[in-house]
Amino acid sequence: MEMIIMLLLRYIYGGVFSLENLDASSTFDIMLVACDLLLEELVKHLETHLIEVEAHWLRSHFAYVYKTSFKINKLQELQKWCNNIAIKYPNIIFDSEDFTSLQENALISLIKRDDLQLKEVEVWNYVIKWGVAKNPGLPSNPENWSQENFQNVKTTLKNCLPHIRYFQIPGEDVVDSVRPYKKLLEKNLWKDLSNKFMAPNKQISSTVLPPRIILKSTLPTRTIEPFSTVITEEHKAEIATWIDKKTETYDIANIPYEFKLLLRGTRDGFSSDSFWKLCDKQLNTVTVMKVKDTDEILGGYNPLAWDKSKYYTYTRCENSFIFSLKNGTIKLSILSRVQNPAQAIYSRDDSGVNFDDLIIFNDKDECTYGKNSYEKQIRDVEGRFSINEYEIFQIHDK
Repeated sequence: MEMIIMLLLRYIYGGVFSLENLDASSTFDIMLVACDLLLEELVKHLETHLIEVEAHWLRSHFAYVYKTSFKINKLQELQKWCNNIAIKYPNIIFDSEDFTSLQENALISLIKRDDLQLKEVEVWNYVIKWGVAKNPGLPSNPENWSQENFQNVKTTLKNCLPHIRYFQIPGEDVVDSVRPYKKLLEKNLWKDLSNKFMAPNKQISSTVLPPRIILKSTLPTRTIEPFSTVITEEHKAEIATWIDKKTETYDIANIPYEFKLLLRGTRDGFSSDSFWKLCDKQLNTVTVMKVKDTDEILGGYNPLAWDKSKYYTYTRCENSFIFSLKNGTIKLSILSRVQNPAQAIYSRDDSGVNFDDLIIFNDKDECTYGKNSYEKQIRDVEGRFSINEYEIFQIHDK
């Protein structure tokens, strides 16, 4: 905070502001203080810099950036940038743990969009979830709500409900999802909605909003299982960037590799036998692991084949690396490239993944880290640790 004050004082009294040596997180914090101080020109400058230069950081902290930007009216460009991502990947917001704490204006800015990539009944369900959360103490079943309960929720949602495209919701979903909350709707709207299915040729007086534009060809359906239970698309982009030794992180829409899941610990087992059964002779693999009771995500990249026949020998590798990924309270990723290629990869019968420094032995509670053959320290504490999950992906060009 002291640094932020010094930089802002220099700007206020000298008209000079330098972004040199400032990371994205500090730039974002300075922008928020500049908003409070009504330094509009500086705010616009920092907002533009973050969008054009620090987009990867914004994506990696998307939920925080989204919520914060909509609390501050001045951050119009950042709000637009966030919405352009959220409409394509709505689960980032709607399925987040703190969705119900979203500002009303942020929620409305999404649900009013023609190109929001959600089914209309999903939009309705999320809006109801948000409205119910704003009225704590309601019975879980709307059949047990009093007239006052309905009126309170209706008041909460008065600015959201007009953006629901009721006449685009299939009849079965109207019965299952909308009818239990019909007292939130104006009587004429519910009458028209009912008539649509019972007497479709009868004229209605309610406003009929057009269907949303769903880009089926470019977006996966929401029922597809996530590609990973450990890492995100943003993590995948970062790892791909390290593999290609690029200086600018790939956009998540332009990752040049497919990540094919070979092994998942909770599905296939954590033993070395499971590892060798599924990964022996497999080239170009990325390993990721979630450390138990922390936000840590560790892993490594091996461009060579894991080779069961080379027990108790090192394999030389010039391009392997290990890493720690930003996640939760861990704000910065750490990339550690091999510094002793002769000892980059090791094979032994009582371990699976073995990067010399980072090893998974024969159980999820038997992992170890110690700096030796790779450049940087990726954990503060060396020695044994446990993991909740690990995954191994084989990467190949798209």
